Amino acid sequence: MRTTDFADPEFAELELSTLMLGTAQFGLNYGIANKSGQPTYWTVLDILTAAHEGGINCFDTAPAYGTSEEVLGKALAELRLKDKFIAITKVRHMADDFSSQKAADQFVEESVTGSLRRLGLNVLPICLFHAENNFRYVESLLKLKAKGLVRHIGSSVITPPVTADIIASGHAEALQIPTSILDHRFTRGGLLENAKRHGTAVFVRSVYLQGLVLMPENEIPEDITAVIPVRRRLQNLARESGIGMEELAARYVLSLPGFTCAVVGMETVQQVRHNISIFSKEPLEPTLVQAIEEIVPDLPDNVVKPFMWPKRMPDVKPIKR
Repeated sequence: MRTTDFADPEFAELELSTLMLGTAQFGLNYGIANKSGQPTYWTVLDILTAAHEGGINCFDTAPAYGTSEEVLGKALAELRLKDKFIAITKVRHMADDFSSQKAADQFVEESVTGSLRRLGLNVLPICLFHAENNFRYVESLLKLKAKGLVRHIGSSVITPPVTADIIASGHAEALQIPTSILDHRFTRGGLLENAKRHGTAVFVRSVYLQGLVLMPENEIPEDITAVIPVRRRLQNLARESGIGMEELAARYVLSLPGFTCAVVGMETVQQVRHNISIFSKEPLEPTLVQAIEEIVPDLPDNVVKPFMWPKRMPDVKPIKR
């Protein structure tokens, strides 16, 4: 498994594997194509062992992912692998109208210290805001960075305009963006190139759009069948190129400018080994990337935004103070 160096010299101590283990499914039933449900604790142990043996050295989690942080903390301690993985977690969802900066500071610190306790760590290597609109409280996270509780900060994002503002602030050292072979909102307009110029790490989530890229056509929910004609054209391109659709989707993400890691959820050891094999391949040739971008139009929001799908994660309500 290859590693990616950060462009920002402040990240020099971190070399993250190009494949990052997504762990939302460790704490809840997650994903439109997840048929196996939440893995057992024993399966989690096997997944982490296989990930480590395959060269994966980082994982993504969050307090919003049910018991994911607790499960990870316990499992990594039991496996004695805590120092072999770089943890990326998030601040709990925040309200938009905290009564004071002090109240926001207290909320963020309680969230961070809670994650540290559950993960069994003394410092969070990377901590992101879970909601892009919460980046307005970045001063609260910067204070924890100054205290040594957090090393690097950033945000998970969902919209390109807000992402552009976050990059321009100069405070985001890492971004987690939703991008896939079907979702080009963040690749058009030079947003990723801009992140690269700022030395901002880019973690790509929804590589398979929670399974929509690969699931059988007859299982696609009626509300999002607008994706089917586009998927068929991509499948034809994959066949013409002599590779599978899954490999085409993964290698497309590897080809993105400024790409750092792909965040992929895996429910079984077999999936771990399979994804390690795929993400160890080279990026696509530029001509193939161009062909993909010509095939895929700007799809409707209800297709590329999983929170609008009929089956999705439970709502996580922000907590006010």
